Amino acid sequence: MNSFPLDIGDKVTGLVPSEIATIESVQSIGSNWKVLYFVDGQVASIMLSQAQVGALELAAAPYSFDAPYPEYWAALEALRISKGYLFDPMGAIHTSAVDPLPHQITAVYEEMLSRNPLRFLLADDPGAGKTIMAGLLIKEMIARIIGNTQKVTT
Repeated sequence: MNSFPLDIGDKVTGLVPSEIATIESVQSIGSNWKVLYFVDGQVASIMLSQAQVGALELAAAPYSFDAPYPEYWAALEALRISKGYLFDPMGAIHTSAVDPLPHQITAVYEEMLSRNPLRFLLADDPGAGKTIMAGLLIKEMIARIIGNTQKVTT
């Protein structure tokens, strides 16, 4: 007679099709049968032979928290930077080596970024800073697009 290979709290596959179930308790019936009480969204039970119990497999952990510290720190920092625009709505100004004028800030942050999709011509007097406005707009759009689509994996 084989001993029961699973412990209470183990996550197993094979009890419910394409689901991971958590073993809550086990009750022996004779020497060859076990009643498993498990949770897969709701509490359920099933009667299995010793051979069927032996055929169950432990589920792989969906997440691993054993990354080396430098990799963990790099992933965390990347996530922090990608969400920076949520905390600093004028992040492009604060991370650029330019000092925009008030009319440039108004054009980029009040007019151009609020329009989605952006469809108009950026035209102003010569020397008014159209290149600075375009650069700020592009930098903000890149930060916001990357922040909304980046997935951090370790």
